[in-house]
Amino acid sequence: MCTCLVAHAEGMTFTALAEACGLTDGNLNRHLHALAEMKIVRLSRLRGFGRPTTVVRITKPGRARFLEYIDELEAVIRAVHASEEGPKTAQHLSRLAAQA
Repeated sequence: MCTCLVAHAEGMTFTALAEACGLTDGNLNRHLHALAEMKIVRLSRLRGFGRPTTVVRITKPGRARFLEYIDELEAVIRAVHASEEGPKTAQHLSRLAAQA
């Protein structure tokens, strides 16, 4: 959800976000209310002709938290890749020794 909202700074309708995330309305509603309580997203009801539309936007603090989270994930991925280079070589040598 946050990835979609960061990519759409103007916000997304509830329906578009549900489709993009592949969630049911009930699941999305539950997640959004939890994120809204944490001030990560803001929900707005737009009234016009026809049914009201809910628009979801990520807040500035929410965007900052999400980008910090992405930075942490990238650091973990870099560490995993770096650590795999050493163990892969050791595992490969162990397999070669076992085959000999």
